[in-house]
Amino acid sequence: MSEPNTNLENEPQPDAASSEAEVAGVADVAAAAPADPDYGATWFNAQAGTAPGFAKLSNDLDADVCIIGGGLAGLLTALEMARRGWSVVVLEERRVAWNASSRNTGFVRPGFFQSIDRIVERVGVDDARELWALSQDGLEHLRRSIDDGASHIIQSEGSLQISKTNREREIADKADLLREFGADIEVWPAHLVRSKVKSPYYFQAIHFPTAFNLDAYAYARHLIERAEAAGVRIFEQTPAVAIDPAGVRKRIITPHGRVRAAHIVLTGNVHLGRLVPEVAHMLIPLETFAIVTKPLGDRLVEALDYRGAVSDSKFAGHHYRIVSGDRLMFGGRLGSPGANPRWHGYRLRSELRARFPQLGRVEVDHAWGGTIGLTVHLMPQIGEVSPGVWLASGFGPQGLNTAAMAALLISGAIAEGDDRFRLFEPFELVWGGGRMGRLIAKHYHAGFRRYEDFASRQSRRREVWWSKNEPRLKKEAEEAAERARILAEQAAAAEAERREQRKIEAEQAELRRIERERIAAEKAEAKRIRDAEKAEAKRLRAEQKAAAKAEAARLKEEQRAAARAEKERIAAEAAAAAKAAEAKRPEAE
Repeated sequence: MSEPNTNLENEPQPDAASSEAEVAGVADVAAAAPADPDYGATWFNAQAGTAPGFAKLSNDLDADVCIIGGGLAGLLTALEMARRGWSVVVLEERRVAWNASSRNTGFVRPGFFQSIDRIVERVGVDDARELWALSQDGLEHLRRSIDDGASHIIQSEGSLQISKTNREREIADKADLLREFGADIEVWPAHLVRSKVKSPYYFQAIHFPTAFNLDAYAYARHLIERAEAAGVRIFEQTPAVAIDPAGVRKRIITPHGRVRAAHIVLTGNVHLGRLVPEVAHMLIPLETFAIVTKPLGDRLVEALDYRGAVSDSKFAGHHYRIVSGDRLMFGGRLGSPGANPRWHGYRLRSELRARFPQLGRVEVDHAWGGTIGLTVHLMPQIGEVSPGVWLASGFGPQGLNTAAMAALLISGAIAEGDDRFRLFEPFELVWGGGRMGRLIAKHYHAGFRRYEDFASRQSRRREVWWSKNEPRLKKEAEEAAERARILAEQAAAAEAERREQRKIEAEQAELRRIERERIAAEKAEAKRIRDAEKAEAKRLRAEQKAAAKAEAARLKEEQRAAARAEKERIAAEAAAAAKAAEAKRPEAE
């Protein structure tokens, strides 16, 4: 099945007086629909009729690969291995593709049940980008696996994920992240969403134009035919009761024969309990439900003008699409395996009428359920659990593209040694909690449903309140804007005045500074002149003193010279006199 869902507790429900009659009406319709004991009373098998059967295994066989579980994952893996020339045996306990593989609503879009932001938190941006690319590969492989002659299997194109709360910024951020990973998506604003899906409870959406929607039962039969043509040996009503995984050739025991194979691929999902309980207990088995209405005629376009798939929540909403021109396939809700689809069909019809009251009275042709396996971390279980034993399981509500992706990864790992399956190792096998886990999952779903209903109600109330008060609020906003404009102008004028005053003060301060500098310069110049005059006077005085001193020394020297000359003259005269006297003495004698 596709995404699990909830009733609309916050929206109008049928009155109690009509409830009993309406339940009986749905029950009668569901009982009247042709019900295959294995495939159930689904819309798909009612159109195609009973699928051809396969014999039980009644002897021993050897094969390269033995696949336990004949759902879409098993058939796709078998086909991929057979294409590579490997011999393949498929063992199915009941009928091939009898459960969710042929009962799901046929939504095929990229991604996983876990949100992309949580995946980024767990493994980082680079590995999250690779995981997204793998999910996109699964979608493209699924489309390629449908031959031209089986083009009727694809019933419509596109998928729309709608928010029931006003999350414009959050939706845009998610879209930006997905675009970084290479996703081909569009963001639809609320008015565009409501022009196509005409319910006031819807807001923004992410549109996947490359997604498509198929007839699950017809696709399963198509795969069976292709697998047979490729040489795959398929055995129904052949439960695997034990496996011996030791050695190169592993053994699979069935009630009437054995299979020896080099590789075992477990694709039985929640139905592996008796064979490998340690693996099956890692899943939480849950039942989701769907209905198909009787022809709605021209009323349908009053509610839905979009031919692709619509999901209005990741976990607790509804999912639906148009089938057969004017019928609506409407899915959702969550119950324990074995729950009565008639009762849930009634609830789904009530929720459909609450979602689209313009449809008026809606009658149901088919109501059915299918079991999914949910992991604790909401990611698929893909990998090698022991040498030569592979697991592809736990696809949850988004099981079509992920089943194809698992087939590609496991067949590539077995045949070519491709190790990309290791990208899922961070999402290890975690115990699902057994019966308590199922109970917790149901309560979690109910709690999330109530939370989402509350958030949706609040968003809708805010929107209604806004639409009622928009003229007043707009006028108040305009008045507030005008007041703000006036205040801004006044503030701007005051600021301009302050700037002009500061400019004038700055100019005056600059003039005062220039005047102070001029006066200081004049004082400095006067001081320089005084100092120069003092220095000149001092120089002159020193020169005069030096000159006087030199003159005095000269005069003193002249006096000394004169005195020496006088002494010399007197000495000369004395010498002359003595000489004259000496000359006279002989004469006297």
